[in-house]
Amino acid sequence: MAAPRRGTRGIVAPQELLTRVRLRRHEPAPPLRRYVENYWFLDWDLSEPYASHIVPHPSVNVTFERYGDESPATTWDEPVGVVTGVALGLFTRKLTGRGRVCGVKFRSGGFRPFAPDVPVLQWTGQELPVHDVFASAPADIAETVTGPDDEHARVAALDAFLLGLGAADDPQADLAITLVDLIRSDATVHRVGDFAAAQSISVRALQRLFSAYVGVGPKWVILRHRIHQALERADSEAAVDWAALAADLGYADQAHLVRDFTATVGVPPTAYAPQTR
Repeated sequence: MAAPRRGTRGIVAPQELLTRVRLRRHEPAPPLRRYVENYWFLDWDLSEPYASHIVPHPSVNVTFERYGDESPATTWDEPVGVVTGVALGLFTRKLTGRGRVCGVKFRSGGFRPFAPDVPVLQWTGQELPVHDVFASAPADIAETVTGPDDEHARVAALDAFLLGLGAADDPQADLAITLVDLIRSDATVHRVGDFAAAQSISVRALQRLFSAYVGVGPKWVILRHRIHQALERADSEAAVDWAALAADLGYADQAHLVRDFTATVGVPPTAYAPQTR
């Protein structure tokens, strides 16, 4: 099983964001780690609004959120719980005043055991109230998770919530998780057909599995992984050789990388990189 991601992969201009918010990650209880990658906590108290941008991973997230204005003397708004399917484009959220988000990031392929009756593709691009997906969840679950100031209590509340859902044992979910992890960890995976053949599975069967358990197709996962790598290079290197990077990522030429990067991030790579210095 791959280790939980601890870095900032997928965050656009991560250092800029991290000067404005507190981001922490926690491991779930051991029985949940098969299908849950991590819990992520985000808190902020801003005097001016800030728009955060994320190039999402192929993962479903469940978040419990509460907001207030910037004055610590005021009360919080009513907390909410949200299920967010895989976001196909750039995920943008305007942060204002005070906020607290307690999120559950499921492993790519790991959400369906908690909602086994519905293909994960149905949630793709959707944001739904948590009780629309988990009718059996306690009515006050958002308050239970976001209310405590103690982080250990919030982790415990998330553990109790997920353990109470009773995830089904699902070997197909395990297979989907393994295949997505292989794409993520193997820089030589560039083409769906070659990858399917290497795993002794037909392209059609691979596509059906990803539709049912990941929510997007294998080609989408490969392309998204490429953009994440390109973002990391732009954030960490003073001068990126974009032509060489395009070749490393399996693109036919630099123009194809520029096109995909611009369509996903919103600016071309040569314009993005100077903004992150």
